[in-house]
Amino acid sequence: MDIRILVPQDAEIYRKLRLEALRTHPEAYGSSAEEEGAMPSEAFEQRLAGGDALTFGAWENGELIGITTLVRESSMKMRHRCNIYAVYVSSAHRGKGIARLLMNAVIEQARAYEGTEQIYLTVVSANEPAKRLYQSLGFRTYGTDLRALKIGNTYVDEEMMVLQLQ
Repeated sequence: MDIRILVPQDAEIYRKLRLEALRTHPEAYGSSAEEEGAMPSEAFEQRLAGGDALTFGAWENGELIGITTLVRESSMKMRHRCNIYAVYVSSAHRGKGIARLLMNAVIEQARAYEGTEQIYLTVVSANEPAKRLYQSLGFRTYGTDLRALKIGNTYVDEEMMVLQLQ
């Protein structure tokens, strides 16, 4: 198992796994497979170009099997915060601790940024396995975003969680 930051050359394989995530779990993400599927390859290359957003990938035998993104806030007043987005592990590889490895990698990266004090994420309120993972890593729920997403005529609530580093 190898966890590393994805680079623009990983864009096509990343795009494939990202679209799988959006198709199989539309309730878990603010984007849709339709929206991102229509995006050009260059958009995914740009997404992986670094800066304040780093996407981590879990690789097994040359196959990308898990992803997540860490975004460091850029404004002076919010530079003490990071956000984790879009955690996903392909269904064939779940239950093996891969999401925990990805989360540990992004938390370690956030800690490496000078001045980071807290890390935020949101999770679908009904996603108990993900909530248990995040809680085991020290994240605590500080609120609920009711009707955060609307998919057709169905609403999805999200829990807002934070990990205090200091």
